[in-house]
Amino acid sequence: MPRHDPTPGHRPQAEQDAAAELRRADELERTAAAWARYKRLMSWMAIAAVVAVLLALIYLKSSGRPVPIHMMIATIAGVGFTVLLGTGLMGLAYFSSHSGHDDAAHRGENDQ
Repeated sequence: MPRHDPTPGHRPQAEQDAAAELRRADELERTAAAWARYKRLMSWMAIAAVVAVLLALIYLKSSGRPVPIHMMIATIAGVGFTVLLGTGLMGLAYFSSHSGHDDAAHRGENDQ
């Protein structure tokens, strides 16, 4: 029965170093592109949070009753924070996927 050879084929050290350098450069480029995409996404989500806060305040004002300042502050903080937290965490999941971090975890790299 054939046995598995645990040692990989030997390549010259210079070739291994060149391949590692190319992989590293590709990973850095991929991560930079993912960060730029995440920042662009979060700027749009900040606008979405402001719109959500404004809509919530308009809804409160349309009830016909006076809205105390404490309720306005709570609405601004609650709605704004909730929208930013939800979109930020979802954006980080996409960032992780597009930057290659999930690939490294799937291959078992960085295991200590």
